[in-house]
Amino acid sequence: MTVRNSYLYGRTAGTLAAVGISLGVLVHVTYTMLGVGLLVTRTPSLFTAMKLVGAAYLVFIGYKTFIAKARVQIDLSEGNGLSKAGALRTGFLTNALNPKTMLFVLSTYTQVVRADTPVVQQIGYGLFMSFTHLAWFALAALFFSNRSLRTRLLRRQAVLNKVIGTVLVGLGVALALTPSVQ
Repeated sequence: MTVRNSYLYGRTAGTLAAVGISLGVLVHVTYTMLGVGLLVTRTPSLFTAMKLVGAAYLVFIGYKTFIAKARVQIDLSEGNGLSKAGALRTGFLTNALNPKTMLFVLSTYTQVVRADTPVVQQIGYGLFMSFTHLAWFALAALFFSNRSLRTRLLRRQAVLNKVIGTVLVGLGVALALTPSVQ
């Protein structure tokens, strides 16, 4: 989402997608801290439902990207075609509905958090995970919104939309068809 938003809509849209991704991490951190993460991992049907919702969202975004019309005129101004809220929302939903992020957060917490770990320290771990996601994806937004790179990418927009759309649909389908780990 960060790459897509950055090259299609500019640095602001890419950075807001990165912010949304980091906020999506906090969703997983919050329910893990509340113990819901344990419930999800112990209830296969709940995990499967979450996985299928995430997969469906990836397929939806991939399909929308695949069928998107390439703009005839290259417009390098910021924000054309995607609102700030829309950019933030795509990043947030992509990560909040991502079962791989859920498993990452759960596995990380089980490695570093014990029953006697203070809540403040647990919150610190979660904020650190969120911040590292923000830093990484914000760097990607900066890179892919570079004016000269963006110009080259936008000239190949029709092909890139098909490639990115196909990859997202493929990831969604693979996620939906991957057996849940028990």
